[in-house]
Amino acid sequence: MPFAPLDRLSSLQNPRVKALARLQQKAAERRAQGLTLVEGLRELAIAVGAGVGVAALYTCPELATAATAGALQALFLPGAAPPEWLELTRPVFEKLAYREGSDGVLAVLRTPARALADLRLPPNPLVLVLEAVEKPGNLGAILRTADAAPVDAVLIGDARTDLFNPNVVRASIGCVFTVPLVAAPMAEVLAFLKEKGVRTYAAALTPRAHAYTACDFRGPTALVLGTEADGLTPAALAACDDTIIIPMMGRIDSLNVSVAGAVLAFEAVRQRAGA
Repeated sequence: MPFAPLDRLSSLQNPRVKALARLQQKAAERRAQGLTLVEGLRELAIAVGAGVGVAALYTCPELATAATAGALQALFLPGAAPPEWLELTRPVFEKLAYREGSDGVLAVLRTPARALADLRLPPNPLVLVLEAVEKPGNLGAILRTADAAPVDAVLIGDARTDLFNPNVVRASIGCVFTVPLVAAPMAEVLAFLKEKGVRTYAAALTPRAHAYTACDFRGPTALVLGTEADGLTPAALAACDDTIIIPMMGRIDSLNVSVAGAVLAFEAVRQRAGA
């Protein structure tokens, strides 16, 4: 049987459309259902490639090209039973879309549920830890870094944002699904790393901090970053094994947290490659 749209939704009052709007807008709805809304063929393909389940697929014929439809066919066939596929009229699609220049693809994905106990780290892991991250764009950018470097896991302590906020998916270009990602209380994150023998390096503006290039990241390493406004909490800073700093040569004293995470992660990867 060909994989093709089953129906076309044209009313903003349709119960399914209202349910999609709630997923897009409300973190509590996403958490309760274990679902999130993803926009874009590229992000969807990355998620499917990572084994994430697709609950439903929606396209807008006015925005999706023939090439897009062909790519969707190739993405889901042959293989397991494809998801339900429905079309949306342009006004309905634009009500649900959250970015400009959309390619006309929306999907409802089943969000992975992970706990620290589920995390399987390699013998010599490289981990990024974020305390109290609250900006979806920063989290998404760090996940892109984690995928690119690569980093073995990203751990979120005392999260202040929904990990599967559609804006995290967008900013990460789908890497939220490719990188092992776990949220837990910060104290539990640091205790987990200590139990696994992973040395923790806190990025902080303190007098005792070492330049990051002077540290040895070749062993089991966790790079720990705080919020841009306040940095790491005193408790997290005290619990880490060492403190590092990225020397600043200009007038400002720090980088955006996602940029700092990239600088530190790629330095660790460089050291491990023997460069």
